Amino acid sequence: MTRPHLLALVPLPAVTRQALAMHYELLAAADGPAVVQADLPLDQVVAVVTNGTVGLSAALMARLPALRLACAFGVGYENVDVEAARQRGIVVTNAPGTNDDTVADHALGFMLALSRGYGALTEAVRAGGWHQSRAARPTLSGAAVGIIGMGRIGQGIARRAQGFGMRVRYCTRRPCADLPYSHEPDLVALARASDYLVAACPGGPATRHLVNAEVLSALGPQGFLVNVARGSVVQTDDLVRALQGRAIAGAGLDVLESEPEVPEALRLLDNVLITPHMAGRSPAAHQAQTEALLRSLADGLGGRRPAFAVS
Repeated sequence: MTRPHLLALVPLPAVTRQALAMHYELLAAADGPAVVQADLPLDQVVAVVTNGTVGLSAALMARLPALRLACAFGVGYENVDVEAARQRGIVVTNAPGTNDDTVADHALGFMLALSRGYGALTEAVRAGGWHQSRAARPTLSGAAVGIIGMGRIGQGIARRAQGFGMRVRYCTRRPCADLPYSHEPDLVALARASDYLVAACPGGPATRHLVNAEVLSALGPQGFLVNVARGSVVQTDDLVRALQGRAIAGAGLDVLESEPEVPEALRLLDNVLITPHMAGRSPAAHQAQTEALLRSLADGLGGRRPAFAVS
C-alpha cells in the first residue's frame, strides 16, 4: 500500500522525521520553496509541512494538485496564503501552545544577559580585564517591562517577569480580560514607560515595522529591546542607528528581517545579542510540535476537521 506523500519545505528535527517516517513518505525540498526539485512526485503530495517564515505560496500550491493540508510546524503561519488555500479546499493548521514556554524563557534570558552584560563581560574577563569590568549593571528586579502582544507567549513572559519582581505593562489593540497587567494602547507611550520592551506579537503586514525610530527614541538610552516575534516587527535600519548612537542601551534579537543574513552593521555592535531564530527550539517543544503535526495529519487525511485548523 502506498503511503501518503508529505513535502517538507523546512528542516525538521530528527524526532519529527522519525515519527513521520513511520506512516508517511517524507519528501524534502532541497532549499525550501525556492527549489522544489522537478523530479519529486509533486502530483502525489497530499500535505506540506512549513512554518510561518517560509510559508506556502499560491504558486507552489498550484504545482501540488493532490494537496489537502498545509501544516505549519509551530505557531506562526503568516506567510501561508490562507485565502488561496481556502479557495482550493486546502486546510491550514498550526501548532499553538507547543513552544510558548521555551520562547518565554528565551526572552527572559535575553533580558538578563543584556542588563547584566554577560556576553561583553565574559569577553572582557577573557581579555584580562577583570578589575576594569566590575561596574554596576542594571537588574530586572523593580524594572518595568513592556510587552508587545499578550498571547500565550506574551503571558508567559509576563508571568516570568513578575517572578523577578518586574512591573508589567502590555500593548494590544484591546485590553485582555482577566489579566492583572496594565494595558497601554499606545506603543510609544509603552516604550517611554519601559526599561525593557519585548516584541511577542504575530508577524505579517499588521505588525510590520511597529518598532521604529519613534518607538526606539521613546525607549531611551537606558532601555533594552528584545524581539522574539518576527524580524518584520522591527525596522532594521532604525534599530541599527539607535544602537550605534546609543539611543537605546542594547537589543536581544532572535529574529531578523533579512534572516538568515545578518547585516554587517549589527554584527559589529557590542550592545546587541543575536540568536539564530531558535527561541522556540527545545527538546520539549519539538516533541510537542511533532505530536501536534501528527494529530493534524491523522485528522486531516482521515476526513476529520483538525483540532488546530486555522482555515
